[in-house]
Amino acid sequence: MTIRHATGNDLPAICDIYCYARRQMALAGNPKQWGDDRPSLETIREDIRQKQSYVISGSGHICGVFALITGADATYQMIEDGAWLNENPYGTIHRIAGNGRTCGIFAAALSFCEDQLETIGIKDIRIDTHEDNRIMQHLLDKYGFAKCGCIYVEDGTPRIAYQKERD
Repeated sequence: MTIRHATGNDLPAICDIYCYARRQMALAGNPKQWGDDRPSLETIREDIRQKQSYVISGSGHICGVFALITGADATYQMIEDGAWLNENPYGTIHRIAGNGRTCGIFAAALSFCEDQLETIGIKDIRIDTHEDNRIMQHLLDKYGFAKCGCIYVEDGTPRIAYQKERD
């Protein structure tokens, strides 16, 4: 698999992946996290414009997408029912999704993010997910993320907050 910055030309493939992911989340008992329209087209375009959107390709086609954002995340300023592991600089993985036909999307994205963050001296990664997203919770546990508490996203809904520290 290869990972690169997303471009405007990737928009149709990215939208297809997010559409697939929304359907799969709903089928898995998690219809609320992204609803019928998240991430919005405006958010996807802004991620691309900010050069924080990445696509994962395998076998000649785009099979995954995610955003890697460095710096403080406004929704992570307040955490309830717990605490962050530390207040070190961190990168945040947002809006990760795969096409359902390619295995290893999360592992590839995480490895890439760790490498990218390492080059700028950042060792910590944060991520959040909906309480009904059992698949993502399993992946976060599997790849060494610690559950830290509850944060609230822009629309006011709660998310389970995770952090991974690296030596």
